Amino acid sequence: MDKRVDFFQLVYDVVCQIPQGRVTSYGAIAKYLGTPKSSRAVGYAMNASHSRPDVPAHRVVNRNGLLTGKHHFPGTHLMQQLLESEGIEVVDDQVQNFKEIYWEPNVEL
Repeated sequence: MDKRVDFFQLVYDVVCQIPQGRVTSYGAIAKYLGTPKSSRAVGYAMNASHSRPDVPAHRVVNRNGLLTGKHHFPGTHLMQQLLESEGIEVVDDQVQNFKEIYWEPNVEL
């Protein structure tokens, strides 16, 4: 099997465990998977996940809480709208109260 497909599935397995109303980062997922230098590959997995409605890709942001993946969502503000529908405040593409709602897979899983 393609190693990339296996990695993407591992990423999806983690992302599917992010609770509603919480966010995590590409780097935190990479670190949890034992590949701390693969944040970009996690981003590629998130971009490829849009055909999978079961993967809440909108809950994955950059290490500063910025919606860096927003351009990969259909529509103008869909990523922000999905986060806001879960009670997450976003201002100027930045998750507010980021530290309080941050979900750390190495601690939570």
